Amino acid sequence: MRVELDEPKCVASGQCVMASPEVFDQRDDDGVAILLEEVPGEGLLDGVREAVAICPAAAIRLVGQ
Repeated sequence: MRVELDEPKCVASGQCVMASPEVFDQRDDDGVAILLEEVPGEGLLDGVREAVAICPAAAIRLVGQ
């Protein structure tokens, strides 16, 4: 499965980083999320699914489920 992040939609809440810090981080200058792992391993998918569910801007998708 592949993670897609729509950076222009991101509102810099940091929820994705708290849910899955191995897959997401935030830019220092504006707090917008950045994707660290486009294709996370099986052990990281639960955190990514949580990030998708709690993102207030609906800026994250998990493709290939």
